[in-house]
Amino acid sequence: MTDLNDFDYQLPPELIATEPTQQRDQSRLLILDRKSQSITHGSISDLPRYLNPDDCLVLNNTRVLSARLFGTRQSTGGKWEGLYLGSNSLGEWKLMSKTRGKLNPGDIIELRPAHQRSLEKQVTLKLLSKDTEGYWTALVKSDEDHHSLLAHFGTMPLPPYMKRNLATEEDWERYQTVYAAQPGAVAAPTAGLHFTPELLERCTAQGTRIANVTLHVGIGTFKPISVETLEAHKMHSEWCELSAESAELLNQSRQQGGRIVCVGTTSVRTLESVAQQGPLQAWQGETDIFIYPPYQFQAVDCLLTNFHLPKSTLLVLVSAFAGAEFICEAYKKAVEAEYRFYSYGDAMLIL
Repeated sequence: MTDLNDFDYQLPPELIATEPTQQRDQSRLLILDRKSQSITHGSISDLPRYLNPDDCLVLNNTRVLSARLFGTRQSTGGKWEGLYLGSNSLGEWKLMSKTRGKLNPGDIIELRPAHQRSLEKQVTLKLLSKDTEGYWTALVKSDEDHHSLLAHFGTMPLPPYMKRNLATEEDWERYQTVYAAQPGAVAAPTAGLHFTPELLERCTAQGTRIANVTLHVGIGTFKPISVETLEAHKMHSEWCELSAESAELLNQSRQQGGRIVCVGTTSVRTLESVAQQGPLQAWQGETDIFIYPPYQFQAVDCLLTNFHLPKSTLLVLVSAFAGAEFICEAYKKAVEAEYRFYSYGDAMLIL
């Protein structure tokens, strides 16, 4: 049994990054060499020097939805807050809900725009049922699809530790990767936030390939582990895809002696989900893969990742990749050197 307490650490609150750096590629970079067990300091802008011509950089091109919602309870006039988690063809949404008092099946929520938008659009949510984990299914009374409704009513779903109700103009740009293309995430794949078009061009100019995958970051990625042993934790499913084109690029790199360098834990989970079924090839579907020590990685050679919350599935995955003791040492050095932590924070490159 693997104890969750083995993946805990103490973080001074002032090291939590609540705002992005002035420029995306200004973040610091902690470089971990697993072979020599060495830890050195650098900058995100140094990344190309650690990549080889035949390597393949893997980016998660999911796009964050305006998933945080606000509304009013029709019966009481009380305030309601929610987080959109997904929808189906019946017009039903899955939601996290927060309000004073108790919600009941049949309750009606009147959505209101989070930002200064037209008030002419009237949309209600009728709560249908609540599952065992407390998530509600609601019927949406509208002819519009969820993309347009979220764009009108929602705001960027920033993590709670950023401590602001509404996304700022800067958040709308910076809590989205520059290569985001496929709408569907309710949280950003944060390792990708460091990239600029110029940094990507420097990588490709030296011969490094770039392959896109898609994993729509959902509750499975950021839901806290609430059990004492990792073996007992159950991940929620998230939709992911590896295209035939990307699979070909990845296989070419491996055949020519290059490395697969994943940007973010979501890219890792996508490739490992595919690799569990055989050689890398086109695939799409739901994955609930939970990677924890000991795990034999089949499709990933290097990892660029941010610094993650204590006792999180993300920290557990990184520990499986680099070794729990090595990660523990690296996090201690990062705290001592006052690196910035979490979504808008600095990054770590594991070679």
